[in-house]
Amino acid sequence: MTKTTRNLLKEQDDVIYVKVLLDGNFPALYKKIQESANEMLRDFNNINSHIEYDFENPLKGNVEEVNQAVELLRKDGMVGIGIKTNTTESTSVNYIFPYAIFHYGKRKFVVNLLEPMTTDVNEETWINNSISMLEYKFANAIQKLRQKDSPTILFTEGKGELNEKQTARLENKLLQYYQVGRINLDSVHTIPAELDLLIVAKPTQPFSPKNQFLIDQYLMKGGNIIWLIDRLNMNLDSINKQKFYIPEPYPLNLDDLWFKYGIRILPNLVQDLSCTRIPQVVGIQGNKPQIESFDWYYHLLVDPEGAHPIVSNLDKMNLYDPSSIDTIQTSTRVKKTILLKSSKYSRFQLSPARVTFEILKYPPEVDRFNKPHLPLAVLLEGEFESYFRNKLSQGTKEMLQQIKEPFREKSEKPGKMIFVSDGDFIKNLYDSQTDKISPIGFNKWVQYTFIGNEDFITNSVEYMVEKRGVISARSKKVKFKMLDTIKATNEMSLWQMVNIGIPLLFLIAFGLGFNYYRRRRYAS
Repeated sequence: MTKTTRNLLKEQDDVIYVKVLLDGNFPALYKKIQESANEMLRDFNNINSHIEYDFENPLKGNVEEVNQAVELLRKDGMVGIGIKTNTTESTSVNYIFPYAIFHYGKRKFVVNLLEPMTTDVNEETWINNSISMLEYKFANAIQKLRQKDSPTILFTEGKGELNEKQTARLENKLLQYYQVGRINLDSVHTIPAELDLLIVAKPTQPFSPKNQFLIDQYLMKGGNIIWLIDRLNMNLDSINKQKFYIPEPYPLNLDDLWFKYGIRILPNLVQDLSCTRIPQVVGIQGNKPQIESFDWYYHLLVDPEGAHPIVSNLDKMNLYDPSSIDTIQTSTRVKKTILLKSSKYSRFQLSPARVTFEILKYPPEVDRFNKPHLPLAVLLEGEFESYFRNKLSQGTKEMLQQIKEPFREKSEKPGKMIFVSDGDFIKNLYDSQTDKISPIGFNKWVQYTFIGNEDFITNSVEYMVEKRGVISARSKKVKFKMLDTIKATNEMSLWQMVNIGIPLLFLIAFGLGFNYYRRRRYAS
């Protein structure tokens, strides 16, 4: 158990009651989850007896009672999952509710004990990941329940950023635990130090010197910023219309600011053989177009690596038209951590880059994808030096005097910034006709939701705003070997003979030896 979790538990001075809906007998796969949850809560209780828990079976009772219980759980977002049990004689399906409900006073927090299951992950890895996350999920639930003041998060607006419809899914999720709003940098004179996080999501218009100054001074106050940046204006529809497209850099006027802080988002497009597909018309049959899917090297499929809690145990993510990121040495101590990077089969196309669908006609030349592991998301944390040091204008000095705000040449306390070179990373699709929004990470071309996108941004937010560091428990790893049921079935007769035969042979040998000993002893 991490030190952060222990400290959190020791400070708890009132009862938190945990109800785990996993009582009963299950297949070995789910039994391990049940046992691990029980062990974790027992450890919690050993540290602080105010953590009380119990296991119950929500499907126990008559039909009416079970139906009422299931409906109440459904209203709280808890849906049962069917598990298939195979024996040598038959197959059966039973339903379980793999949830733990944390109660603190009148508040409650629901924890899903299982991580999302994806097609490219086997059951052993899935269970390992789920068990690894139990400490973090339980500690996070306690922290959220005890939280008195909700941290404040603001999205910038006024520079062509993603609008409220395009960030609705993320904002709705954040609103459960944080205060979320918008800020127009042209309408304020300062960004308050009390703000916990500033999110700049896909700006497309220039930032004025005043805008830059506000961001700079917020960072010097120890502020936290998440930058989601499209370096180039890439557009697939334009390629369809014109047969090719040359994406232009967005004129953000932020390059010098970022350079001062130790980062540079290069004006290029990363291509990767690890990518998703797009549909293309390859012909006409009758009056119907014939459509096939092709790998589109600009839509990266990123598999997070590393032990940092933001990316630990995360599923794959989908990035559209990202650029590579360089880190730069700074005069102050700034720690730089690469969170996301391309695969070993990647390369980049420098701007001005001619983008065309012609590349789909030919198989990729693997040896030309020779720029491996290009950084796509970077975390900076530490003490920064102001970009405006020794370059403060007279007008700015007068404004600071009027609002009685001092100029900060360097960080008063450590701050954090995350740069992701894809502005659409957190975007949800919005249908104005039906007023429906897609999940974060939904790829309309392959009709699949990459859950890693949402997990990455929510982990990033938590890492930025949570002071305790409970998220460090995400880095925990648990491994165990599952029973090979196919091998067990095939070798069942052999092991039955071993389990029965060896004890019998031992008894026979013992009996013969004992009889021989008696004969020799009493023969005389």
